[in-house]
Amino acid sequence: MSDVASYSPRTAAWARRRRSFSDGISRLRKDRVAMIGLVVLVGFVIMALIAPWMSPRGGLSAVDSINNPTWHPPSRDFPLGTDHLGRSVAAQFVWGSRVSLLVGFAATVLTITIGSLVGISAGFFGGWTDAVLMRLTDWFLVIPFLPLAIVLAAVLDRSIWNIILVIGVTSWPSTARLIRAQVLTVKTRLYVDRARALGASRPHIVARHILPNVAPLILASVTLAVPIAILTETTLAFLGLADPTQNSWGKTLEEAFGAGAIGRNAWWYHFPAGLGIVAVVLAFTLFGRGLEEILDPRLREEGARR
Repeated sequence: MSDVASYSPRTAAWARRRRSFSDGISRLRKDRVAMIGLVVLVGFVIMALIAPWMSPRGGLSAVDSINNPTWHPPSRDFPLGTDHLGRSVAAQFVWGSRVSLLVGFAATVLTITIGSLVGISAGFFGGWTDAVLMRLTDWFLVIPFLPLAIVLAAVLDRSIWNIILVIGVTSWPSTARLIRAQVLTVKTRLYVDRARALGASRPHIVARHILPNVAPLILASVTLAVPIAILTETTLAFLGLADPTQNSWGKTLEEAFGAGAIGRNAWWYHFPAGLGIVAVVLAFTLFGRGLEEILDPRLREEGARR
């Protein structure tokens, strides 16, 4: 009798979630491409976290590097060479990963938060709420994304937090559209109608039925939004709109271009930052694709047929 009493609907739900989570982890481990992307991402995150121990921050200062040779190719003392001011390119690469990943993750959190709130509110409440929010979304979609980001970055003070704000405010419309479409599908299902008939409040329905069913889509959107945020930060930094006090991969590329590294054939100046951007973006794309295939049954069935 006690076993029957302890096996409540909530216990059954948590048991299903644990099985689904274990099954997803097992499928992810079998996806070699996604695992390669995950390993690359973990490597870059670890490098960003231990940057102070890998390379002293003094290597970023031109004053502290005055005795270093300029335009020095990779050597034992300088594994990635030096720039036109004698600064270590390795130090710029390591510390640049911190800023680029911070902007990527923080801007994605803001993007997904705004997109999720707008998408869920528009899809669930409908009526004038849906009309107003979707017209606002259409306005952001009509205006070209990059020029809008450039204008906002030029108007605001050049700081890393303003760059995060600019990217987050201009990147959410597509996420809102996707989530709204999913909410419109979920809210017409029978278990949602049953919850309404039993007197469940709107916040209860959203928290217990709508949000759990759109969570996989939100998670997949996160892995695809981070690369866009990193590329946007790189673009803004290359145009000279980033925080001048912070070293990012985009700022390294901008300084290398301005100092004439390409004309001098100083490949060690711009190549590491460019390779880091490509590697992180590709890793997020590979991992995001694998995660999306696990969370979406239709993509999983197509993969099984292939």
